Amino acid sequence: MLAVPTDGRTDHRFAPCTAGTTGATVISDITQLIYVSQPFGYDGATLGAILLDARRCNTRDGITGALVCRHDVYLQLLEGPTEKVTAAYARIIRDDRHAGVKELVNRKVTDRIFPDWAMLHDPAKSWIWSEEEMSAGALERATPADIIGLFEGLSAKVNADPSD
Repeated sequence: MLAVPTDGRTDHRFAPCTAGTTGATVISDITQLIYVSQPFGYDGATLGAILLDARRCNTRDGITGALVCRHDVYLQLLEGPTEKVTAAYARIIRDDRHAGVKELVNRKVTDRIFPDWAMLHDPAKSWIWSEEEMSAGALERATPADIIGLFEGLSAKVNADPSD
C-alpha cells in the first residue's frame, strides 16, 4: 500500500513511464481536466475527507493536480493518464459532496503543471475572483486560457515559496 503524504505532494513511487521492449518510454497520453462545482455541506471535515480521498486515489493512479476552494466553489485541475483522469472525474460527478459539476477545460498536454502534488490544496488564497464577481458570472466569462493561467500562477507561487 502506498503511503500518502499529508501535505498532498506525491511520493514519486509511481513513475510517469511505462516499460517497453526497448526500455522506458515517457507517457504521452496526459490529459489535463479542469472542472468547477459547488460544495454540498462544506466544512473542514468534508474538505479534509475530499483531500484524503483525492490524494490516496491520485497517488495510486498517477494523477496530480490542485484544488482551489472556498465555501461557495471548488475549482480543480486533474492531470495524468487519460483513462485515469476520466475515471476520477466520473467519481467526482457521482460524489454527493459536489453539486453542479461542470467541465471547463479538457486537453492533452506534454507537461504537468503540478508534477509534485497528488493534490495541492489552495484555500482560495490565489483566487482571482471575489464571491461577488463569481455571482456576477466571472467564471462563465473566463476563457480556458484564463482558467489555465490561474493554475499556472498558483504553481509558480507554490514553487517560489513551498512553505506558503
